[in-house]
Amino acid sequence: MTLMVRDEADIVGAMIDHHLAQGVDVIIVTDNGSVDGTAELLEGYAADGRIVLHHDPVHRKQQAVTVTRMAREAATEHGADWVINADADEFWLPRADGLTLKDAFSGIPKRIQAFDVPVHDMIGPAALAGTGLQRLIYRDLRSTEALHRVGLKAHATHDAVHIGDPGVEVVQGNHFVSLENRGPVPEGSEVEVLHFPWRSWDQYSRKVRNAGTAYENSDLTPSPNHHGMRDYRRLLAGVLYPLYLCRHPDAAELAAGLESGEYVLDTRIADRVSSPVADTPIDAVSEPVDRAVGLALAELDSRLASALDDTARAHAELHAAREENRALHEELGMLRSRRVVRLADGAARLVRGGRG
Repeated sequence: MTLMVRDEADIVGAMIDHHLAQGVDVIIVTDNGSVDGTAELLEGYAADGRIVLHHDPVHRKQQAVTVTRMAREAATEHGADWVINADADEFWLPRADGLTLKDAFSGIPKRIQAFDVPVHDMIGPAALAGTGLQRLIYRDLRSTEALHRVGLKAHATHDAVHIGDPGVEVVQGNHFVSLENRGPVPEGSEVEVLHFPWRSWDQYSRKVRNAGTAYENSDLTPSPNHHGMRDYRRLLAGVLYPLYLCRHPDAAELAAGLESGEYVLDTRIADRVSSPVADTPIDAVSEPVDRAVGLALAELDSRLASALDDTARAHAELHAAREENRALHEELGMLRSRRVVRLADGAARLVRGGRG
């Protein structure tokens, strides 16, 4: 397993312990200039050989380069059969009960080279601080429309697993690799990821600020719809907190969602992994007001996005019409040129005939 991490002290120890218990042979970690105690925690794991630790203090959104380097190291230095490129907020599990990750991967033939792994966002009540593994116990299966109503674009993108390969390339975000898939994962050996991206306001606001400043310092240009950069703009505008609140269901929303299937209880991590940081609850008095503000902001966001989409569509249609008009003018010009040539040829024949 490879892991690039920055300021994830509330979860990274629990994440590493989980995957070692699941049979991951080697975990290669690069600390990206953490200042919250993550680096010191990782040094402890490295000191007794539980992880291989590197340090990269530069904050320029260089995940693709760094993870690619670790993935190649997994092949060349550790003889990896399979490589999992993970994030600190991800807990990988076999889909089948009673298996470990090691069991699952032992049943996957290396000839398939690479395959996608579904990532399930975990949700529950919001908190000011805390790891929240015993609080965030519901798979978030809300529709895209429902996500838009609370200011979210979409669910997490799948991850990619690959065989050990000294020339592999890993794309930013760990979602794609250069090796192609050459067949399905055998039934019973499937793996999946439980993802904990919004553990607390303290954790998430720090993560958004870190990611936003890293992009600002990099040569990369994120998409205008990039979820992290959208939240970074909200953080700078002072409106991220109410939006963070409204994306988490309150008691009534949770009860309705469980009944409708929008939320599905999944306690596999809650039952196995202790939360390193205790929860600090949200102020119950101010929460309804802040949540209402967040919903109003999300609606405005949605209207603005819709208006921008309409504008972009109109611009595209106008551009297409102009191109069509230009093509027609060119064709008309060619027809006119041909007509002039034909007239000239006819006149020349008349002249030649008159001379004859």
